[in-house]
Amino acid sequence: MLQIYTSILTLGWMVLSHPFFISLTEIRQNSNSKRLEIATKIFWDDLEVGLGNFHDEKIDFLNPENPEKLEEQIAAYFHQKIQFWVDGKEVNWSLLGFEIEEDAAWFYLESEPVEFSGKFKVKNSVLMEDFSTQQNIIHIYEGNSRSPKSMLLTKGNEWDEMSLK
Repeated sequence: MLQIYTSILTLGWMVLSHPFFISLTEIRQNSNSKRLEIATKIFWDDLEVGLGNFHDEKIDFLNPENPEKLEEQIAAYFHQKIQFWVDGKEVNWSLLGFEIEEDAAWFYLESEPVEFSGKFKVKNSVLMEDFSTQQNIIHIYEGNSRSPKSMLLTKGNEWDEMSLK
């Protein structure tokens, strides 16, 4: 019995001490404006590494010397790492801003108006060059659905597509 408790404690310690690298992206279409509203949650300390490597400089995400520059660096990074296509046409988007929530940050993107039907393709390679086990989860909500269609993107599998409506 003592061996079982020891195994459970050891396994629990290993899980807690081993970092995991994950992001979550939720995509919804605003029914009035027809714009895609995208929210992406990323651990800010991991993003510091990715931004630093991408821009070849040290990044202080929580206390930037120049907040406007940080926002420009985030937008440049995301524009290369996150892309969307509807029926083969790339969807333009802009970074609206972000907010920090304990150990992660939410980033808010908004697209141009699009017809949200047909084939929907997503590329999300955020942090994949920096962490070999990075996983990016994508949830796509159609209409008023509470149940998303989901994708799991990993290194070597940075994009996926699905049919909508």
